[in-house]
Amino acid sequence: MSQTPPTLPLANIEQFETRAVLKKTAEAHRYLAELKGVAATIPNEAILINTLTLQEAKDSSEIENIVTTHDEIYKAALVSEAMVNAAAKEVQDYSYALRASFQTVRKQKIIRLHDILGVQQKLEKNRADLRKLPGTDLKNARTGEIIYTPPQNADDIERLMSNLVEYINNDELCEADPLVKMAIIHHQFESIHPFYDGNGRTGRIINILYLVAKDLLDLPVLYLSRYIIQHKADYYQQLQQVRETGQWEPWLLYMLEGVVQTAQSTITLIKGIKTLMQDYKNRMREQLPKIYRQELLNNMFRHPYTKIEFIVDELGISRITATKYLEQLVDCGFLHKEKIGRANYYINQPLCNLLIKHA
Repeated sequence: MSQTPPTLPLANIEQFETRAVLKKTAEAHRYLAELKGVAATIPNEAILINTLTLQEAKDSSEIENIVTTHDEIYKAALVSEAMVNAAAKEVQDYSYALRASFQTVRKQKIIRLHDILGVQQKLEKNRADLRKLPGTDLKNARTGEIIYTPPQNADDIERLMSNLVEYINNDELCEADPLVKMAIIHHQFESIHPFYDGNGRTGRIINILYLVAKDLLDLPVLYLSRYIIQHKADYYQQLQQVRETGQWEPWLLYMLEGVVQTAQSTITLIKGIKTLMQDYKNRMREQLPKIYRQELLNNMFRHPYTKIEFIVDELGISRITATKYLEQLVDCGFLHKEKIGRANYYINQPLCNLLIKHA
């Protein structure tokens, strides 16, 4: 028998904002504010958007057992689609869905059902829309036992999604802290399980979009997927415990702790990127003053693996000049040159090492 989640807002939300939850909420806000400030110190927002969305895409896909390597996902941007393996392609699709939806939500400051459908469509490359047919059960990955049957009736799914979207955008419905609401929204979305596929990844993207819509972040740089991977059993256990017991505090604390740990880790990563960029800037000015440009430095950090075409497009220079720049950067040790087929690509190895360290 299917279980129908309650409509939102939850009754007596105050009882769920316990002293422990409020204390953890304050801590999470403190680190989010620091993260927002640190992210603003990177001179070109595309550097963080490009590199960190790929990190999140890789981790979020891994939760769904779509596993690839950093090398494969960075190479995927350099070669034809036919040369990209299936897992790296799915990670690419996730990154694209996240970046496209972020740009929309940043402008409009709301998350429409149309936006949520758009995320799922970009992930799954179809227009299946909300589920119309029954038969979707959530199972224990190890035993195969059915642990939860989400709503099966199409009308219920549509009604619950309309209610969820209203809850996301209408703050007058609930006075809870936005981070508490984010945790409730994520639980509700995963419990509705509105799509045939892509629910987990879509739900994790909604987390990021919600933080942007509520101005808690300016850029999509807080990604909970790594935290969820590290505490995957707890994630599914806490999701299910709310359904079975109606006890929200452990779930809220789990998600808030995820915000704290992820923000702390991302602050460290961004500071590391900033330090590395400054080091490259100083050394390029000293060793390669004739070719140093801020746009060239930005390119090397926007693309952990870059190529001649990226330099040509982003700096507006000729292919011959771009090739000359890249070869000088290789000769001075800023980039490492590799070959795919007959084409060369150029790796910012210290940046890759930094990203892998925080993966």
